[in-house]
Amino acid sequence: MTAPAVSFTGVEKTYKRPRLLGAEYHTAVKDLSFEIQAGEITGLLGLNGAGKTTIMKLITGLLFPTEGQVRVFGRSPSDAAAKARVGFLPELPYFPPQEKPAAALAYYGRLSGLSGPELSLAVESAMHKTGLDLYAGKRVFEFSKGMLQRLGLAQALLHKPDLLVLDEPVSGLDPLAIHDIRGLLAGLNSEGRAVFLSSHSISEVEKLCARVLIMVRGTLARTVTRAQWEAAAGGLEAIFVEAVR
Repeated sequence: MTAPAVSFTGVEKTYKRPRLLGAEYHTAVKDLSFEIQAGEITGLLGLNGAGKTTIMKLITGLLFPTEGQVRVFGRSPSDAAAKARVGFLPELPYFPPQEKPAAALAYYGRLSGLSGPELSLAVESAMHKTGLDLYAGKRVFEFSKGMLQRLGLAQALLHKPDLLVLDEPVSGLDPLAIHDIRGLLAGLNSEGRAVFLSSHSISEVEKLCARVLIMVRGTLARTVTRAQWEAAAGGLEAIFVEAVR
């Protein structure tokens, strides 16, 4: 049986913040269990502070759970074989400001184990897919927020991952760019890649996702399928508002 792309089992993540007298503890997610199947586009919704970014960092191995188990294609997220199958776009991607996009992407490609002609082809393909070939001569410090998002997505695509983890992928993009990125993600999904994305744009989640997880104060409040929100008066937005109030 094929392992899910992602599985959380009874996961809790508590942060410890040192204070002058002792420490302060904050639980970002608690008793969290869900699965993302290979080839599925799943959305993650929640108000600020609901635990969305923590979940994504747990999947990518940037954080470790305080309790419970996270698995990526059946392995620990810190396992090199799991990392090789994941592409990650953080909410605020950073690239060296003096670099041109191809050079920045080549650096990340080498970190992913690419080299030689394979690396050159991967950089060229990622830039073309995200529309960055039009800005090949610019340096990162000249990029708008939307162009930085394109560069961040290109970085996530470089090594042809089986799972894309995208934190606010259309943030800062204009309507045409959003349309292009939506088409790109749909195309990648048609190739069998799983996509897990968070967004404050409920309408974009509705257009892309087959299933949506709604987080409220660190817990999974609801899991909603496309059939459910298409049948509901007010659609996904109405279900979300009801869940978070």
